[in-house]
Amino acid sequence: MTQPPGSLPIYLQITELLVRDIAAGRLIDGERLAPEREMAEQLGIAVGTLRKALAELQARGLLERVQGSGNYIKAVSDPKSLYSMFRLELIGGGGLPTAEVLEVKRLPKPEGLPEFGTSGAAHRIRRLRRLSGKPAALEEIWLDASYVSQIAPEDLSESLYLYYRTKLSLWITRAEDQAGLDTVPDWAPAAFGHPAGAPAPHVLRISQDQDGARAEVSRTWFDHTVARYVARLK
Repeated sequence: MTQPPGSLPIYLQITELLVRDIAAGRLIDGERLAPEREMAEQLGIAVGTLRKALAELQARGLLERVQGSGNYIKAVSDPKSLYSMFRLELIGGGGLPTAEVLEVKRLPKPEGLPEFGTSGAAHRIRRLRRLSGKPAALEEIWLDASYVSQIAPEDLSESLYLYYRTKLSLWITRAEDQAGLDTVPDWAPAAFGHPAGAPAPHVLRISQDQDGARAEVSRTWFDHTVARYVARLK
């Protein structure tokens, strides 16, 4: 299987899909997974790839592998996920997030955004987000330019926060989300399925780095027929 640059390895994508299913309650504590060959066939991957994903789940304490019996879910209250701060799920729960980068530009910060960072410029990243292949949301992320001078689209990971950590030594540790209603922006691609100007649920996020400074502001418009916004309290 050919992967776009910046995307997660297939086995980690499967791991994250299962973690999100556990978080959403689609997989419950003690549940026995389908036999590995059957499960691999359902997911369209090789058995060896699935076994790497299951080994990762086991390493995170989310799976018990019983010789001669099968693989059993060990649900925990806070399953660690690369997408732990991505709050959109399919209507039925879970769903593997993927991202298509539409545009990356360094620009002067526009008026109207909350104050953030120390630079007068920011990197504007626009993406189409899918959940298990279904177009679910549009994202416009503004990262303060003090963290990096240039960003190449091919460098971006499916998990933007993973890219921040591994490439920029930037940890997003806190975020405030403000949910409301807005309209689909004029840059929305046809794949999103809703025209510019149509009403859409909207989330404004203000994110802080490991030092407590505002690092990023993002806007997310999502399709309420595909996805729901979920914040679980621990």
